[in-house]
Amino acid sequence: MSNSPETSNLRQYLEALTSSGLSPLDFLAEGSAEEKIIGLALNGPPPRVSPTLAALFHGTLERLSNVNTDGLRVVTLGGGTGLSNIVGGDSRRTDWQDNPFTGLKEIFSGITSIVCVTDDGGSTGELLKYLPLVGLGDLRHVLVSSVRRENLQNLYGLDDRGAGSLAATLHRIFNYRFHAPDISPEKLLSGADMANGLPDELRDYFRRLIDRLFADYRLQRTLAQPQCLGNLLLASAMLGHVDRHMSVDELLNKQPLLHQATVRGLQEVSQHIGVQNNGVLPCTTTPAQLQMFYANGVLVTGENKSGFARRGYPVDRAIVEFYREPHLPPEVEQVIRQADIIIYAPGSLYTSIIPILQVPGIPDLIRRNSGALKILVSNIWVQKGETDATRDAPERKFHISDLVRAYNRNIPGGVDNLFSHILTIGLGEIPGSILQNYALEEKEPIYLDRQRLREIGFEPVEAGIFSTDKLRRRHVIQHDPSALANVVRTLWCLHREKYLSVNPSPVDLPSNPRFRAPVGSGLSHPCQRFEAIGKWTAGLIVQREDNGNGVRVELNEPERTRLLADIVGILWQHSDILPEHLAYSRGIVLVDAKHWRRCQEWDNIFSFYDPQECLIFIREDQTETPERFAMAFLVALGQSLLGNYALEKTMSNVYEQEEPVGRLYRLVIRDQQEYNGFFSQDEIDAYLRLARMRRSGLTPVLYTRLVNSEEGFTPPGLLFGLFYTWYLDNRFAGNIEYKMSIMRNVVSDMIPEQVKIVSRREGLVDFFREIVFRHKLTMMDS
Repeated sequence: MSNSPETSNLRQYLEALTSSGLSPLDFLAEGSAEEKIIGLALNGPPPRVSPTLAALFHGTLERLSNVNTDGLRVVTLGGGTGLSNIVGGDSRRTDWQDNPFTGLKEIFSGITSIVCVTDDGGSTGELLKYLPLVGLGDLRHVLVSSVRRENLQNLYGLDDRGAGSLAATLHRIFNYRFHAPDISPEKLLSGADMANGLPDELRDYFRRLIDRLFADYRLQRTLAQPQCLGNLLLASAMLGHVDRHMSVDELLNKQPLLHQATVRGLQEVSQHIGVQNNGVLPCTTTPAQLQMFYANGVLVTGENKSGFARRGYPVDRAIVEFYREPHLPPEVEQVIRQADIIIYAPGSLYTSIIPILQVPGIPDLIRRNSGALKILVSNIWVQKGETDATRDAPERKFHISDLVRAYNRNIPGGVDNLFSHILTIGLGEIPGSILQNYALEEKEPIYLDRQRLREIGFEPVEAGIFSTDKLRRRHVIQHDPSALANVVRTLWCLHREKYLSVNPSPVDLPSNPRFRAPVGSGLSHPCQRFEAIGKWTAGLIVQREDNGNGVRVELNEPERTRLLADIVGILWQHSDILPEHLAYSRGIVLVDAKHWRRCQEWDNIFSFYDPQECLIFIREDQTETPERFAMAFLVALGQSLLGNYALEKTMSNVYEQEEPVGRLYRLVIRDQQEYNGFFSQDEIDAYLRLARMRRSGLTPVLYTRLVNSEEGFTPPGLLFGLFYTWYLDNRFAGNIEYKMSIMRNVVSDMIPEQVKIVSRREGLVDFFREIVFRHKLTMMDS
């Protein structure tokens, strides 16, 4: 290819453009030689230049635009929105159907997208409750964006207009959402309007997939939940490749069968909707969950939940925990090995690229492909909860070098040889008023620190890859799929002709040799966890106490159903809650506010756990809002883990010369033989010491705490419930959030008490992470 007339011709123009002395590139905008040539490709020749220069610019532009890319093999990696957008436009947007044939797929026909599969929100999360598959939402998203005009024309004998119309119909069908308990195949077909706009062969295929949804009991259970039809069609195609009589548990124990069915189902759907074979692949066919480990020691499980977390601390690590030994599809291995261009799509830092690169084998495959052009497309905006705080200096702005350092810290082996060039948007071309509007919405750009990137071994490329149309019409800044594809083609041409600058400096970042993606041992798939939640809630006592004399009555069926659904939702949202945490509560009692009898001397928490009855009591008015009910339930559930640890609790006044100077809290705990709870005796002792309880040297079961007369006090049982709740969601338990805020300050050893307080806080976080929620982070040593 390098000796073709086309190549020779382009090289001559590049030689003329980059001649020594006063170069023709000097007449173009500021920037590196690559950035000037890219600007020429995007914006055309500048006005008012000599005829000779105009001819040179036009000739170069013509040869860049007409370079033959048919044989090029391009691999893109990422999550849903960012990857979908650069491949073929964001297919979740309603206006995608107005321009469905754009982006990288229009220039590079040999493109394969490798998609992150840790998504667990929305319709994808609903499917994970019942099916032993990977997250399908991002696969669906990228699949629709990958539909190609030529494929539709060849498959169904369509002209350009017909192919565009069919792409719009596919967009409507795959994004169709419904929630109808009485759904039927006919209603589903009608709701998605499949009678119009589909070739007969494709309509028949979709009908077969929909019929399977109702005939296969594994799929049928999903239909009562809010769903996206595209996800269901993918699930139906995948499960069509396994025995319909195999249970979910049997499938989970036959991982090779699931691996094969996942890829075959995806290939089958791709073939019918005009996506090239293996045009969209999962990074792994092994289900996994994403975990975020924050700088304060808290670990949050779940991609969807982490997106809403506002811990106020930078993310220290992102961890992918696999349910079984992770499987790398052979198709993924092959396309990476053969790739000419590898592109990392923009998107969420920790939830799109990093999970893919924690699949064992993928980083090394990319590194070994030394001939490929490897490009990281930088995000535009800081992402709340992820890039709004840097690990090394949380108070300053977030730069692209911070992005690179985060990748380096979270990818086994670091970023060396994973990418060489970083493509970023040119913010200088965007009006200040637009950036000010974004600032009012608390959105900040990620800043380019060009010199720092070069110092650590990377070459930045700044280009106008934003959509000028969206900027003009809607005053929004987004990557433009067509412009980005044009830039990638230009970079490829420069790379091929040896005109692309490569940073000669080695990657200068700390190595991370011992970090590896952990593999779950006995970890439950979400569908197994959901089944355990369902079994527990089905057996719960649910009563009301509203007359003040202790008499309780069962809730009526609608009330019971509604309350249990709320509890299931809370437990499902917080994946860190272990099924074992539910073992010590056998029911819930709602108490009328007029008859609430719990002492509120120390708090305003309107729930508690009774270890004698093994029941959770909640003041009924707390059920009126989801947030208040979630907090009340979680506090009591947390308390239940301590079980019946307390044999005796007393509070007595302490006097000095007949004047009260404080109070003594006295706690006697049960011995191991009488104890019924989640912890061992040593673990209870460790917790009580962290709660500032002093163990008696003479009576090991006796703990005391001296409280000054003006000092607030939270009993250890309540503190445990509050900390349990705060750890799961720091929007709850504001008093704990306040206590923990001291960890944000710089600790001085000149103030020993501050050192002690911070040490206790850190100890509590470690205790809850490692003992309560059983997350071991020994693999995170760097």
